[in-house]
Amino acid sequence: MILVYNFLLSILTLLALPVLVPVVLVMAKYRGRTMERLGCKTQQIKKILSGKPDRTKTIWIHALSVGEVTSALPLVKALRRELPPCVLVFTVTTSSGKQVADHLIAPFADTILYSPFDFRVSVKRYIATIQPDIFILIETDFWPNLLFQLNRKNIPVMLVNGRISQKSFAAYTRFRFFFTPLFRCFSLLSMQTKADSTKMIDLGIAPAKVITLGNLKYDMDIGTANSLQPGRKDLGIADQSPIFICGSTHPGEEEILFAAFAKLTQHHHLFCILAPRDISRGKELVELAASFSLKAFTRSGKSTEGTVLILDTLGELASCYRLARLAFVGGSLVSQGGHNPIEPAMYGVPVLFGPHMEDFAEIARDLLQSGGAKRITSTTLTETASAILTNRQIHESMAENGRHLVRQHRGTMTRHVQKIQQLLDR
Repeated sequence: MILVYNFLLSILTLLALPVLVPVVLVMAKYRGRTMERLGCKTQQIKKILSGKPDRTKTIWIHALSVGEVTSALPLVKALRRELPPCVLVFTVTTSSGKQVADHLIAPFADTILYSPFDFRVSVKRYIATIQPDIFILIETDFWPNLLFQLNRKNIPVMLVNGRISQKSFAAYTRFRFFFTPLFRCFSLLSMQTKADSTKMIDLGIAPAKVITLGNLKYDMDIGTANSLQPGRKDLGIADQSPIFICGSTHPGEEEILFAAFAKLTQHHHLFCILAPRDISRGKELVELAASFSLKAFTRSGKSTEGTVLILDTLGELASCYRLARLAFVGGSLVSQGGHNPIEPAMYGVPVLFGPHMEDFAEIARDLLQSGGAKRITSTTLTETASAILTNRQIHESMAENGRHLVRQHRGTMTRHVQKIQQLLDR
């Protein structure tokens, strides 16, 4: 499998070179990042890591982008606290992920780097330079050469906070000849839920390698869950209006949400923060809000006039939940599988989501059963939201139920650190 993969990778790279080379040469931001990811800046990494004592363990943690970086934060903090002599190397794939990691992870990691391109020579250079005693992958971003080379060097590889959506499971099953060998490279696969573990075993992974340790976000410290913590004034919210946050929304949902918000403002003094999953849609959403007679402005813009803020920035949504009176979790009114509802529940915010929470089915089920969330449709959204905003008893009950569920699931971090320690002590 790896031979075929490298052959195809070589062909695709050669075909793409005429387009990629001019872009890299002309644009400085790509030039520096590309050279680093090719493994051409390993001497700089060596200098950073050169001061470590001979017996110090090196932990290499990798996250794909913003969501995975946020999930990694409690683990990085715990490893720094519990294993202080260790060297922590943190890599990220995307520029947006790197930006957030520089804010959140930098205080606890020894260095933050872009991950290598999955060329065998680049991967070998990274491994030879970092010399990790363990490689920890957060949630996803499976690269064959990286995993196979770590395996060849007998370096323990652990998946943390693993989850498999229905869409991903269908793809993994269809192409199991490719994915099953990748997953077998892991020494341990720590999954978020029992359903995720079952899917991994169904793909042909030995049950002894698969464990269910829960979701890292349950152990977030709400005081420092995100260092990007804007207040009302920073966000352009002049008064003390209750805030309705709609997080990680997708096309097809915003029309429903704006229509509901317009109706709610007829009876409630209310402010809305809408955070689209794709932050490049800010201007489009300002115009869409206007079609519902709503005045909206973007976080990235200069204006702060209106009752709707389009949060078109990275890394701020999680901490904005602490300001909310009510939260809607996006990707659930349309068939996108939903998004993680733990963050608003953690802050004691009543949670609403639609019927499509397939990717977070167990967490959604637990929140519903605990009374910390309500499932809505496009026709029940306004009425349900109004009841929560109006009835103090309903609001307080949902808020406390959500917080209680999060407290019940705390302890995930301790179990993760114990497993990491066991792999380091092999």
